[in-house]
Amino acid sequence: MTAAFHILTTGYADERVAGTVTLLVDGETVAIVDPGMVADRRLILDPLPPHGLSPQDVTDVIFSHHHPDHTLNAALFPEARFHDHMAIYRDDVWEDHDADGYRLSPSITLMTTPGHTAEDVSTLVTTAEGLVVLTHLWWTAEGPADDPFAPDRDQLRLAREKVLALRPALIVPGHGAPFTPSASTPV
Repeated sequence: MTAAFHILTTGYADERVAGTVTLLVDGETVAIVDPGMVADRRLILDPLPPHGLSPQDVTDVIFSHHHPDHTLNAALFPEARFHDHMAIYRDDVWEDHDADGYRLSPSITLMTTPGHTAEDVSTLVTTAEGLVVLTHLWWTAEGPADDPFAPDRDQLRLAREKVLALRPALIVPGHGAPFTPSASTPV
Protein backbone atom coordinates (compact mmCIF):
# COMPACT_ATOMS: atom_id res chain seq x y z
CA MET A 1 0.00 0.00 0.00
CA THR A 2 1.29 3.48 -0.84
CA ALA A 3 0.26 7.03 -0.04
CA ALA A 4 -0.24 9.93 -2.42
CA PHE A 5 1.51 13.19 -1.76
CA HIS A 6 0.72 16.59 -3.23
CA ILE A 7 2.49 19.89 -2.71
CA LEU A 8 -0.24 22.42 -1.90
CA THR A 9 2.13 25.38 -1.99
CA THR A 10 5.90 25.64 -2.38
CA GLY A 11 7.63 27.70 0.25
CA TYR A 12 10.44 30.24 0.07
CA ALA A 13 12.71 32.13 2.43
CA ASP A 14 14.10 35.38 1.10
CA GLU A 15 12.63 38.87 1.66
CA ARG A 16 9.42 37.06 2.62
CA VAL A 17 8.88 33.65 4.20
CA ALA A 18 6.45 30.83 3.46
CA GLY A 19 6.68 27.16 4.32
CA THR A 20 6.13 24.32 1.88
CA VAL A 21 2.73 22.80 2.70
CA THR A 22 2.04 19.19 1.72
CA LEU A 23 -1.06 16.99 1.53
CA LEU A 24 -0.72 13.24 2.20
CA VAL A 25 -3.50 10.74 1.55
CA ASP A 26 -3.26 7.12 2.65
CA GLY A 27 -6.63 5.40 2.82
CA GLU A 28 -8.66 7.10 5.56
CA THR A 29 -5.68 9.19 6.66
CA VAL A 30 -5.62 12.70 5.21
CA ALA A 31 -2.66 14.65 6.58
CA ILE A 32 -1.35 18.15 6.10
CA VAL A 33 2.32 18.78 6.87
CA ASP A 34 3.48 22.23 8.02
CA PRO A 35 0.43 24.46 7.43
CA GLY A 36 2.39 27.60 8.21
CA MET A 37 2.85 31.05 6.78
CA VAL A 38 1.72 31.62 3.19
CA ALA A 39 0.88 34.76 1.21
CA ASP A 40 -2.82 33.83 1.25
CA ARG A 41 -4.65 30.97 3.02
CA ARG A 42 -6.35 30.11 -0.26
CA LEU A 43 -2.98 28.68 -1.35
CA ILE A 44 -3.57 25.92 1.22
CA LEU A 45 -7.34 25.59 0.92
CA ASP A 46 -8.05 25.94 -2.82
CA PRO A 47 -6.08 22.81 -3.85
CA LEU A 48 -8.17 20.58 -1.54
CA PRO A 49 -11.47 20.37 -3.54
CA PRO A 50 -9.77 19.06 -6.72
CA HIS A 51 -8.67 16.12 -4.53
CA GLY A 52 -12.24 15.67 -3.32
CA LEU A 53 -11.40 17.10 0.12
CA SER A 54 -12.49 19.87 2.45
CA PRO A 55 -10.64 21.21 5.50
CA GLN A 56 -12.96 19.09 7.69
CA ASP A 57 -11.70 15.93 5.96
CA VAL A 58 -8.15 16.43 7.22
CA THR A 59 -7.53 13.84 9.94
CA ASP A 60 -3.99 14.82 10.94
CA VAL A 61 -1.66 17.82 10.90
CA ILE A 62 2.07 17.28 11.34
CA PHE A 63 4.47 20.00 12.50
CA SER A 64 8.09 19.53 11.49
CA HIS A 65 8.85 22.00 14.29
CA HIS A 66 7.16 24.85 16.11
CA HIS A 67 8.24 27.94 14.18
CA PRO A 68 5.25 30.04 13.00
CA ASP A 69 6.20 29.67 9.34
CA HIS A 70 5.26 25.98 9.74
CA THR A 71 2.32 26.16 12.17
CA LEU A 72 0.42 29.43 11.70
CA ASN A 73 -2.54 28.02 9.73
CA ALA A 74 -3.14 24.81 11.71
CA ALA A 75 -6.58 25.98 12.84
CA LEU A 76 -7.84 25.71 9.25
CA PHE A 77 -8.33 21.99 9.98
CA PRO A 78 -10.88 21.75 12.81
CA GLU A 79 -11.24 17.94 12.90
CA ALA A 80 -7.53 17.10 12.84
CA ARG A 81 -5.22 15.61 15.41
CA PHE A 82 -1.95 17.57 15.67
CA HIS A 83 1.43 15.84 15.88
CA ASP A 84 4.80 17.15 16.98
CA HIS A 85 7.96 15.60 18.44
CA MET A 86 6.41 14.79 21.83
CA ALA A 87 2.63 14.55 21.70
CA ILE A 88 -0.64 14.27 19.83
CA TYR A 89 -3.16 17.07 20.45
CA ARG A 90 -6.88 17.27 19.70
CA ASP A 91 -9.31 19.76 21.16
CA ASP A 92 -8.37 19.86 24.87
CA VAL A 93 -6.61 16.47 24.97
CA TRP A 94 -2.81 16.39 25.19
CA GLU A 95 -1.47 12.84 24.77
CA ASP A 96 2.25 12.50 25.43
CA HIS A 97 3.69 10.41 22.64
CA ASP A 98 7.22 10.21 21.26
CA ALA A 99 7.00 10.84 17.52
CA ASP A 100 9.97 8.66 16.62
CA GLY A 101 8.61 5.66 14.73
CA TYR A 102 4.96 6.69 15.16
CA ARG A 103 2.78 5.39 12.30
CA LEU A 104 -0.11 7.57 11.21
CA SER A 105 -1.04 5.00 8.58
CA PRO A 106 0.56 2.02 6.83
CA SER A 107 2.52 4.39 4.55
CA ILE A 108 3.14 7.45 6.78
CA THR A 109 5.63 7.34 9.66
CA LEU A 110 7.23 10.05 11.78
CA MET A 111 10.93 10.16 12.63
CA THR A 112 12.65 12.54 15.02
CA THR A 113 15.46 14.36 13.24
CA PRO A 114 16.81 17.14 15.45
CA GLY A 115 18.72 19.64 13.37
CA HIS A 116 17.02 22.90 12.40
CA THR A 117 15.64 22.80 15.95
CA ALA A 118 16.20 20.28 18.71
CA GLU A 119 12.57 19.14 18.26
CA ASP A 120 12.45 18.50 14.49
CA VAL A 121 10.29 15.71 13.08
CA SER A 122 10.54 14.35 9.54
CA THR A 123 7.62 12.61 7.84
CA LEU A 124 8.42 9.45 5.89
CA VAL A 125 5.94 8.60 3.15
CA THR A 126 5.96 5.43 1.07
CA THR A 127 4.63 6.41 -2.36
CA ALA A 128 4.43 4.78 -5.78
CA GLU A 129 7.56 6.82 -6.66
CA GLY A 130 9.46 5.51 -3.63
CA LEU A 131 10.22 6.99 -0.23
CA VAL A 132 9.48 10.71 0.14
CA VAL A 133 10.85 12.52 3.20
CA LEU A 134 9.27 15.80 4.30
CA THR A 135 11.79 17.58 6.50
CA HIS A 136 13.25 20.91 7.54
CA LEU A 137 16.78 19.52 7.65
CA TRP A 138 17.14 21.31 4.32
CA TRP A 139 15.48 24.64 3.51
CA THR A 140 15.73 24.10 -0.27
CA ALA A 141 17.78 21.92 -2.59
CA GLU A 142 20.23 24.83 -2.92
CA GLY A 143 20.80 25.29 0.81
CA PRO A 144 21.84 26.86 2.95
CA ALA A 145 24.37 24.08 3.42
CA ASP A 146 24.93 25.23 7.00
CA ASP A 147 21.56 26.09 8.57
CA PRO A 148 22.15 29.43 10.34
CA PHE A 149 19.47 28.64 12.96
CA ALA A 150 20.60 25.11 13.83
CA PRO A 151 21.52 25.06 17.53
CA ASP A 152 23.95 22.14 17.04
CA ARG A 153 25.65 21.72 13.66
CA ASP A 154 26.84 18.18 14.49
CA GLN A 155 23.28 17.14 15.34
CA LEU A 156 22.09 18.63 12.02
CA ARG A 157 24.76 16.68 10.10
CA LEU A 158 23.86 13.42 11.88
CA ALA A 159 20.14 13.88 11.16
CA ARG A 160 20.84 14.65 7.50
CA GLU A 161 22.99 11.51 7.26
CA LYS A 162 20.18 9.50 8.90
CA VAL A 163 17.69 10.70 6.27
CA LEU A 164 20.05 10.20 3.33
CA ALA A 165 20.83 6.66 4.53
CA LEU A 166 17.16 5.84 3.87
CA ARG A 167 17.85 6.54 0.17
CA PRO A 168 14.73 8.65 -0.41
CA ALA A 169 13.48 9.16 -3.94
CA LEU A 170 12.54 12.74 -3.01
CA ILE A 171 13.08 15.19 -0.19
CA VAL A 172 10.46 17.88 0.42
CA PRO A 173 12.36 20.68 2.18
CA GLY A 174 10.94 23.29 4.53
CA HIS A 175 10.98 26.21 2.09
CA GLY A 176 11.34 24.84 -1.42
CA ALA A 177 10.32 22.40 -4.09
CA PRO A 178 10.92 18.65 -3.76
CA PHE A 179 14.34 17.50 -4.90
CA THR A 180 16.11 14.24 -5.60
CA PRO A 181 19.07 13.86 -3.25
CA SER A 182 22.44 13.46 -4.88
CA ALA A 183 26.12 13.39 -3.98
CA SER A 184 26.01 17.20 -3.83
CA THR A 185 23.19 17.32 -1.27
CA PRO A 186 24.60 19.11 1.79
CA VAL A 187 25.23 16.94 4.83
